[in-house]
Amino acid sequence: MAKNKLKPVEQAEPLKLDLGCGKNKQAGFIGVDVRQFEGVDQVVDLRQPWPWKDSTVGEVRASHFVEHLNAQERTLFVNELHRVMQPNAKALIIVPYWKSQRAYGDLTHQWPPVTEMWFYYLSKGWREQNAPHNDFYKCDFNVTWGYSVHPTWQTRNQETQMFAINHYTEVGQDLMATFTALK
Repeated sequence: MAKNKLKPVEQAEPLKLDLGCGKNKQAGFIGVDVRQFEGVDQVVDLRQPWPWKDSTVGEVRASHFVEHLNAQERTLFVNELHRVMQPNAKALIIVPYWKSQRAYGDLTHQWPPVTEMWFYYLSKGWREQNAPHNDFYKCDFNVTWGYSVHPTWQTRNQETQMFAINHYTEVGQDLMATFTALK
């Protein structure tokens, strides 16, 4: 009697996307940009609905990209990001800190600059309690964040750094946020 062997189910590896990578694609990621730079694997306009299927992305990186999107495009970005990410997948989003000249020097950056307050709006529960009029958001993220600090402040203790980031300009250089997809 012949035994029927079941073939193992092959599951595709979750995608790792480096969105708006430009010429600086992160190793191990699929480089995505609106322009065909060296290292870009997929030319995609992220201001339009994205080509990836629901819940197929396991990790995302977007460094110095989101600040180039206007408010409506940022909303589409987070909604599409949430749609394509797998449950509990993480996205590292890096933007110039709004108290740094880095946020204002590039005239292709859109107003308003990205601030920490925006991250609260990306939580479905927070929106329901505090901003129910923001029903154009379809995403649900837990967001944590931190800062890269100007080299002259890097040797100071954390309490001093946080005081300086909150009260002085040019101390915080970049705002680095981790979005975790809640599904």
